[in-house]
Amino acid sequence: MIEPKYPAAADRYVNLGQFYDIAAAKESRAEIIRHSQDVSAAYQRAYQALGAARQMADSSAALVLEGLDAGKLLRRTDGIIGRELRGRGSGGRTDYRFLGSVTCMGPIWRFDTVETLCPKVYQLYDTYGLAAPMLERLRAAAAARGFRVTVCPDPDHIDRVQHLLVPELGLAFVTSREGMAYTGSAYRRVRLDAMVDSAHYKRYKARLKFSARVEHALRQEGLEALRDAKAAHDRLEAVYQPHVDFAGVDQCVQMELKRIESYL
Repeated sequence: MIEPKYPAAADRYVNLGQFYDIAAAKESRAEIIRHSQDVSAAYQRAYQALGAARQMADSSAALVLEGLDAGKLLRRTDGIIGRELRGRGSGGRTDYRFLGSVTCMGPIWRFDTVETLCPKVYQLYDTYGLAAPMLERLRAAAAARGFRVTVCPDPDHIDRVQHLLVPELGLAFVTSREGMAYTGSAYRRVRLDAMVDSAHYKRYKARLKFSARVEHALRQEGLEALRDAKAAHDRLEAVYQPHVDFAGVDQCVQMELKRIESYL
């Protein structure tokens, strides 16, 4: 719920609660409380498991980063900038949109959106989160040249760029890894994992494999908890539905649509 900043003058309340049959719903009070608590408990379990998985991923990323050839990554990035970000754009606006995340149905990534907007796709193979600095440099370069960009943040770290779209140029940079695999046609494929010293990988191979197994198990636990939350929420909705005046809700929607259209 969002509180109106300027009630009536610029914003207004829309009270959907008026469409409940309060007396009937009260008769299901115990059932509503039980299902609501089940939803909360499942979400709490999901947050804990996914948070622990993120910590495992961050630990592996920090370890791999120690062996990264940063100079090579910088040169590759600047080469792309010089080749692709030519001319001037229409103003340099930056939009932020999530491209996907983990859901109760598993990981969902809308790479179809990328392909609709950007026929030229750079696929960045990146197991350990090495793409973020590259994408940030590309974003800054595009903005400096006046190109409008769409930044897709990492759901685990919303301050990091996970995918970058420059629709004015029909150009996109997408991160691809297990659980977030881009399977479309790629104009170029950049293997960021290969920019890490092979001896460094070999030295920590066992540790990285162990961390990957633990992370996978934690993410599966988080996914199962999200499924439990969805099931509990469905049971909660089933209790409420007989006590909701959906015809009244539809009338309210139509009234609000007319109100919005009158402002256009």
